[in-house]
Amino acid sequence: MSEKDNLQEADGIKEENTPQSDNVKVNTAKEESKEELSTNSNATEDVNLVTETTETSSFENSINQETEGDTESTKKDNDVLEEIEASNAEDAEDESNSKRHDIKEKDYHAMSLGTLIDELEHLVKNEKIQTIKTHFDTIKNEFNAKFSALLEEKKEEFLAGGGNSIDFHFKSPEKTRFNEVFKEYRNKRQDYYKNLEKNLKANLEQRLEIIEEIKGLINVEENINTTYKHFKELQESWRNAGPIPRDKYNNVWNNYHHHVEIFYDFLHLNRDLRDLDFKHNLEQKQKLIARAEELAQDNDSNRAFRELQVLHKIWKEELGPVDKDYREDIWERFSAATKTIHEKRQVFFEEMDKVYEKNLEIKHEIISKINAIAEDEANNHNAWQKKIKSMEALREEFFNAGKVPIKVNEETWAKFKTSVRTFNRKKNAFYKSLKKDQYDNLQKKIELIKIAEDNKDSEDFETTTSLMKKIQSDWKKIGHVPRKDSDKIWKQFKSACNHYFDKFHENKNAANKDEVEALKKKTKFLEDLSSLEFTDDIEASLVIIKEKIAAWKAIGRVPYNKRFIDGKFNKAIDALYGKLNMSKTDTELLKYDNKLATMANANDTRSLDNEHNFIRKKIGDIKGEINQLENNLQFFSNVDDNNPLVKDVFKNIEKHKSDLNTWKAKLKKIKQFY
Repeated sequence: MSEKDNLQEADGIKEENTPQSDNVKVNTAKEESKEELSTNSNATEDVNLVTETTETSSFENSINQETEGDTESTKKDNDVLEEIEASNAEDAEDESNSKRHDIKEKDYHAMSLGTLIDELEHLVKNEKIQTIKTHFDTIKNEFNAKFSALLEEKKEEFLAGGGNSIDFHFKSPEKTRFNEVFKEYRNKRQDYYKNLEKNLKANLEQRLEIIEEIKGLINVEENINTTYKHFKELQESWRNAGPIPRDKYNNVWNNYHHHVEIFYDFLHLNRDLRDLDFKHNLEQKQKLIARAEELAQDNDSNRAFRELQVLHKIWKEELGPVDKDYREDIWERFSAATKTIHEKRQVFFEEMDKVYEKNLEIKHEIISKINAIAEDEANNHNAWQKKIKSMEALREEFFNAGKVPIKVNEETWAKFKTSVRTFNRKKNAFYKSLKKDQYDNLQKKIELIKIAEDNKDSEDFETTTSLMKKIQSDWKKIGHVPRKDSDKIWKQFKSACNHYFDKFHENKNAANKDEVEALKKKTKFLEDLSSLEFTDDIEASLVIIKEKIAAWKAIGRVPYNKRFIDGKFNKAIDALYGKLNMSKTDTELLKYDNKLATMANANDTRSLDNEHNFIRKKIGDIKGEINQLENNLQFFSNVDDNNPLVKDVFKNIEKHKSDLNTWKAKLKKIKQFY
């Protein structure tokens, strides 16, 4: 290697080539170092020398020459380098800060309040507290926006119901949960930064001590190899020293590298050590270049850019200069890969902008649909229920539509809230009016209850029976009452009416001698029925049972207070059906035919009405059980179908479905009596 290839040139600091000995050069370097030490004792804050100054400048100059006048391209190149520098400075304060990129960002906008809290709680409990700030802030903003909309909606409903604004209070379990998680996050974050501040100060002191030791190396009179070994140990200590305050990062880093350069000047006499460092740095930088070029082919531009930041940090902080013959070439290759990654990242952002614009169009369409629903004038409960369901579907669709450009995010959210608010106000106004009508209906039904209770003990059956039938008819004609009062007043009215008609039938049956005679016959008939036997011929047996049922009906009615004998007969007939070799379902339906026939012979339709209502309720309950069991299966999505719990759920579903078919068949049969 020629004398002209000196270290200053390798670092980008050129000198005039004067004929002087190596000793003179070392002494000059020592004198410059001593002068530097004396003039920059305060961490050399004005020094801006960095190891790759010349390499960066060379790259920028070559770009400028090749694309003269293309200032926009140059500006973009500078922008990406500045972004990398800023990120590395931020990560230098907290080495785990870059982990924030590894946390998957979800579509928090589409989540419900409860799901948002679940996500927040997961982050606080499972991730490092310093890495989740961006995610935390996004979730917090989404939660506050949605809770604010919910609070406003509840307040409007409260006011629409006649409440006073000063009395409004809404307690939300979601809000309570959110506050608890927020408090945990805040406490953890405070503890973390309290400890971080202490560690940063200690690390800063350690790094400044390392700089002082490096500064002192050029004044040590010892074997150059020993000094060089000490220098490498200090470099390793520097790499392991830990993060320092961000505002001190650049000055301390520049100060460190400045004195590293001075040491290399001092080391100039021993070319072997210097060339060894040059070779090592070249090999390591070539590895970084190779990785950067691989990343340039990665389709995940964000992931590639994050790793590129790490590569730049290693290039800048951990590796020194290389021989001048390779300096510009390797920097150009590294910069070219950097530029490619940046351009792919820009394309990615442009594509995302298109997606966001499409999402914006979808959300505008949803808002228009909400406005159309709000403008539609509905004047009955069913119509409003349909509108409410449509509204809920559009709300869900809006939240699932995805992100929109950040510049119009607040505006779009405001338009959505305004549209929803308009709909809710009209809905509340309608139901406020409806509540007034329901209150009027309540008063009318209370008056009918009073009439029923005043006459339930009357013995003027001829007059009172007509009156009781009339008020029953009037009750059916009156519309809905408030839900909270509906069951209560119906039970009162039904009890009074049943009390009267029970007395009416009891009195009527007591005077009927034929019914007493029928009771005797039916008692004897029931005793004979218990000894009845069948052959294996099912059809013949069914004919016998039907004949027995017909014979029982032919006997006639019994006294009102002895009607329980019909129940005994039904049980006896059920027992006969049980003796036949038939399926459980067929047997059940035959029994039910007999039960309905008995009800149809009663003096009023109350029994059939009650049975009809009971069956409909039973069908609803079974459907609910089936739905619940099918929902439970979702929790076993990753469980083998042979799992005993899963098999048990499937077994229960099949049983309920079989029962459901039976009850539907019963409902079909009872409808034939209306």
